[in-house]
Amino acid sequence: MKKNVMLALLLAGMCTLSACGKDSDSAGISINQGTINEDVPENNIQTDVQNGYIATGGMETPEVPVDVPATPETPVEISPEVPAPETSETPIEVVPEQVAEDTENTDTPETPVDDTSTPSVIDYTPETAKAGTPASTAVLPANAPTPDDYNYGASPVVYDIPGIKYIDNVLIANKSYSLPADFYPELDPTCLNQFYKLQNDASYEGLNIYLSSGFRSYDTQDYIYNDYVSRDGQEVADTYSARPGFSEHQSGLAIDVNQIDDTFIGTPEAIWLEQHCWEYGFILRYPQSKQDITGYKYESWHIRYVGTDMSYKIHNKALEMNDPYLTLEEYFGIDSYYH
Repeated sequence: MKKNVMLALLLAGMCTLSACGKDSDSAGISINQGTINEDVPENNIQTDVQNGYIATGGMETPEVPVDVPATPETPVEISPEVPAPETSETPIEVVPEQVAEDTENTDTPETPVDDTSTPSVIDYTPETAKAGTPASTAVLPANAPTPDDYNYGASPVVYDIPGIKYIDNVLIANKSYSLPADFYPELDPTCLNQFYKLQNDASYEGLNIYLSSGFRSYDTQDYIYNDYVSRDGQEVADTYSARPGFSEHQSGLAIDVNQIDDTFIGTPEAIWLEQHCWEYGFILRYPQSKQDITGYKYESWHIRYVGTDMSYKIHNKALEMNDPYLTLEEYFGIDSYYH
């Protein structure tokens, strides 16, 4: 009897539990992230998977997410509203503005450059001349270059020909000393090579110096001179053109550059040529205000090659005499007029 009562009670309890489970399913109750939400359907698996959970028979068990993409609710990057921590509170380097301000407000005065400690030109060498030092500012004699130096120019060839005048191995061709009509040396190779050096160095300073006229034969000069005479008359022509046999161009040692007229005067090329031609073995043959000495008007385009040994001697003598452009007539004490 007692056993029958116990069995009946057990069967009644089991029926009650089965009914409760059925009622829970029909009520649509599910557990999501530890909170009871009555409105969530049983089969809302897609939503649960997105949140990192899998629904199992109405009850949801949290699962450890694997490489779950970040959702907008949990951004990885710092949002614009949340600025990154400022590092300026503990700066490592001083910002440029502070450097400029500290420099301007420093109490240590700048050390002034003493422009009077040394003269503007210590030694007027080819190096200082290439830097743009005018010839008139030279204060010390220049040492002539040696054969190992870049700008060295050997002395011209000395011809053992009757009728040619030499002084210290320098050929003289002016109104007082003529050349034989058959003397035809062409342009001296050393003279031309030194001109190329001069031309090249001038180009580095943005200047264009080019050869316009070199060697002229006796016959060519005869034609040129007589053409000028027929145009301007002999008296005027003699002031700017040599008679045949008296032209330096026949010596093969004279070069006319650029424009062979007064438009060349005062150009950057003309100024540079006057200041630096001596460094390469040339002299300005017919300087300004020397017409009574040379017999010719000022020709800023006409240079004469004598070699660097002689050009440096003439240059240093000019410094000694405070005369920037010494002529061959002045240096050797000779005249120049048609006898």
